[in-house]
Amino acid sequence: MLTDNVVVAEFPAADPIDRLVVAHQPGYGLARAFYHDREIYERDLERVFRRHWHCIAHESAIPNVNDFEVFRMAAEQVILTRSADGSIHAMLNVCRHRGAEVCAKEKGNARAFVCPYHAWTYSNDGTLKAARLMPKEFKREDHGLKKLHVRVAEGLVFISFAEQPLDFSEVENLLHATCGQYGWGSARIAHRQSYPVDANWKLAVENYVECYHCGPAHPEYSETHALEQPLHLIEELNAKMEERTCALGIEVGSGNHWQNSHEGKEAIHAFRYALYDGVKTGSKDGQPLAPLMGRFSDFDGGVTSIHLGGTTFLVCYADHGMIYRFIPKGPETCEMELIWLVDGKAEEGRDYDLEALTWLWKVTTDEDKAIIEHTARGVRSHYFVPGPIAPMEANELRYINWYLEEISRP
Repeated sequence: MLTDNVVVAEFPAADPIDRLVVAHQPGYGLARAFYHDREIYERDLERVFRRHWHCIAHESAIPNVNDFEVFRMAAEQVILTRSADGSIHAMLNVCRHRGAEVCAKEKGNARAFVCPYHAWTYSNDGTLKAARLMPKEFKREDHGLKKLHVRVAEGLVFISFAEQPLDFSEVENLLHATCGQYGWGSARIAHRQSYPVDANWKLAVENYVECYHCGPAHPEYSETHALEQPLHLIEELNAKMEERTCALGIEVGSGNHWQNSHEGKEAIHAFRYALYDGVKTGSKDGQPLAPLMGRFSDFDGGVTSIHLGGTTFLVCYADHGMIYRFIPKGPETCEMELIWLVDGKAEEGRDYDLEALTWLWKVTTDEDKAIIEHTARGVRSHYFVPGPIAPMEANELRYINWYLEEISRP
């Protein structure tokens, strides 16, 4: 296992992936194989993807009874529905008869799903309602669509593929203390955009969690966000931000519960950082984009950032929010989906301009996509040897160590 950033194991490990973990040099990046090997990718799916909670959407994606939407995650298709009682369900888009997809549309409104193959019919909570010409002893109640665990916290819909999902209580509490202050529970989706990336999903996540690259790679972001500097250089800015937040009568939570799944709980880390003086929000000129959200009666010049599990990352401004989803697609392909949130009563054209709202993170993500793909091509080299992690990449180092322990544990 990994303890205090040091690999502890006995040589030789029998499994080739375990041998790579044992050989990992503490304080350095991952070896080449972690970014292109098919067997490692399958291990990622087994021990990270299927073990942890993932934010799949904001509940405003399916606002009405009988609304549904299909989400693709790795090789899986998940149908997210809102049933007659208003509850949200998640199930696999796989007929329990012969495995055909029961839902061909990407989204819509339906009380039932009828498999196009043999017309088995499922209610929108996954219950099998009809199966033609089956024998009398056939039990419909045993053949509903495969249900996934669902939790809704501050409007965010999370799913888990695990038979026994990780405890979600610390996540729920910290989301209430953070996103709850920004009114995410009553927010709505303003825009969604997906970016296909020709790179292993871990390269995309590692890039996201560190801001060592922000100055060179993101000049637009770095004009307004102080995180592009080392933390010790922005302590005064951060202190002033917290004073402004307190003056508004708001206490935004923070906390580091970045734990491994062997502890039985999902990992979450929430922290805050300042925007530069005079900057109110994440926009092109630093000026407001949309109506204030939640408990905010004015701008505090700050940002709340949340890292959750292996694939979910959240950004809270006083007037809008961002959901970042990282979706594995193959050993050398992934997808980054961005979801912009605004106050639930805000109307496009009247209260905000969509192009202005989305400008900063579109520009930043275009830049990220380019640099991630540059890196993916480089690490394919037979001669690539990982270098040391810089002090400003502390979150990346933590993520790497967390990841290595996750894939090492059956």
